[in-house]
Amino acid sequence: MPGGARISFSGVDSSLSSLKNCQSYINTGMDIATHVALDLVESYNDVEDINTMENVMLEYAAMDRELNHYMRAIEETVNQIKREKPENIPDLKNLVKEKFTALESMNSDSDLQKNEKYMYFKDQLKEMRKQFMLKNDTLDNDEAIEQIDEDIAVTQSQMNFICPITQMEMKRPVRNKVCGHIYEEDAILKIIQTRKQQKKKVRCPKIGCSHSDVKESDLMPDEALKRAIDSQNKQSWSTLEKSDGYAAATKICY
Repeated sequence: MPGGARISFSGVDSSLSSLKNCQSYINTGMDIATHVALDLVESYNDVEDINTMENVMLEYAAMDRELNHYMRAIEETVNQIKREKPENIPDLKNLVKEKFTALESMNSDSDLQKNEKYMYFKDQLKEMRKQFMLKNDTLDNDEAIEQIDEDIAVTQSQMNFICPITQMEMKRPVRNKVCGHIYEEDAILKIIQTRKQQKKKVRCPKIGCSHSDVKESDLMPDEALKRAIDSQNKQSWSTLEKSDGYAAATKICY
């Protein structure tokens, strides 16, 4: 056909849209798996159960990678056809399959470790264990010393309960992926929005931090810290209720 064949890509666009919906389901599954794993840590459940959730996360990461490769193969094939404008309509299915196979051939286990949600999962597990002191029942002397050190670390980490912006205990902490500092979500988002209107960058509010361009996309919910804060507040309330109950009982006796 003179000037190249006229090919309609409306069906391809529809398929890509469906694949992106599938990807959102994978992301939701990874979020659920992360919350389940944190629940297991918080309830001192078996380590094997937590490892099972990590395997689930790796399976999700593998599905996400495969889906990304397939979508990339489709997009690159379509762009190639639009660019070359062949006279005859090419076999789109085989071209996509060839590109997809080439991408899949470069897979490695390390790819899965770099999945953003898997990295978040591992980071939150680490923080959760630090906060809730998940330990085996049998501790030797070296492990006991290590636990004492971690007790000190946990006490020090309670300083992270205070937002550097509001100077109040956080309710919805978010961690900056770039510098690692934590803020109250509403407080940092308000600063980002205000600076955006002024067309200015946002410097990390943590004193001494050199990060000078905080973006909303850099912020991740710190579920482990939120749970630690909630747990401490529950313990405080429980202690207060017991204290009030004891005081009331003493008053009645006397």
